[in-house]
Amino acid sequence: MTTTSTPSGLARFNALPDDAARAALREACAATAWAERLRAARPYADPEDLYAASDAAMAELTAADLAEAMAGHPPIGRPKPGDPTSAREQSGMAGASEDLKAEMLELNLAYQDKFGHVFLICATGRTGEQMRDAVKERIGNSPEQEREIVRTELGKINRIRLGRLLEDA
Repeated sequence: MTTTSTPSGLARFNALPDDAARAALREACAATAWAERLRAARPYADPEDLYAASDAAMAELTAADLAEAMAGHPPIGRPKPGDPTSAREQSGMAGASEDLKAEMLELNLAYQDKFGHVFLICATGRTGEQMRDAVKERIGNSPEQEREIVRTELGKINRIRLGRLLEDA
């Protein structure tokens, strides 16, 4: 931990009442175990401490915890109505052709049939074509391989969302 002053967004997050911190963390990731571990470890000295705690908590999530986290994510190409976070994260699909959107819907359904959950990818900065290519590649994975890829992708998403939380805190 550093001895320099805590950035203001992190200081505000550290000072949140437990219920408010829990709610803010659950907005970043729907996994209760992840949110509780991060909430309980407050205060954080710097954002890197928070990100490291996020990574450590993500590594320990069970299959059930991962399922809970994934349930908080809409399918690619269909962000939650009225949810600026999912719309922003999936902006690469916003300008996609109708053909690509239809193909993604079919691929999402095939993926969900095989794995029992939505196709999850850190969509930030990716084009619709890149996301389509990723689902095509990953649909051939075993459930075990895919679970670990999902864990990695969730970790990336959580870091982005935590960064925004600190900006907005």
